[in-house]
Order: sequence, then C-alpha cells, then structure tokens
Amino acid sequence: MPEGISPDSMKLLAAGLAIGLGMVGPGIGIGLIGSSAMQALGRNPDARGAILPNMILAAALAEALGIYALVVAIILAMLV
Repeated sequence: MPEGISPDSMKLLAAGLAIGLGMVGPGIGIGLIGSSAMQALGRNPDARGAILPNMILAAALAEALGIYALVVAIILAMLV
C-alpha cells in the first residue's frame, strides 16, 4: 500500500468507485432502451401496446443493477 494512504481512506475510495462505476452501466443501458423504444415507436406507432411494457420491464431490470451497486457501496462504507 502506498505510504500516506490509510486503509480507511482506501475503503472509502472503493465504496466511491463501486457506486460510480456501478451506475455507468445502468445509465447507458436505460438510455439505449429509451432510444430504441422511441425509434420503434417512430417507425410503427400502432405497436405502442407491445413496446411500452417491454421497455419498462427492461429499464427496471437495468436499474436493479444500479441498486445492487448502491448496496455494495453502502456495505463498503459501513466497514470503515
């Protein structure tokens, strides 16, 4: 371990990285889901009934990964 960096600060850094990097994937995923849904609705507006529930389900599953990252970051922060 580098000199001058305490184990407590390393734990907090790990918690920050867990939440920061853990939210990047779901953010990109939800953006892609929304973009694809809007493109599909633009091409076929009558398919709204089939597209909207699938879009919401996919966004909820992607958001769950962000929540898992938040839980891991809280656990890491509590270990300090």
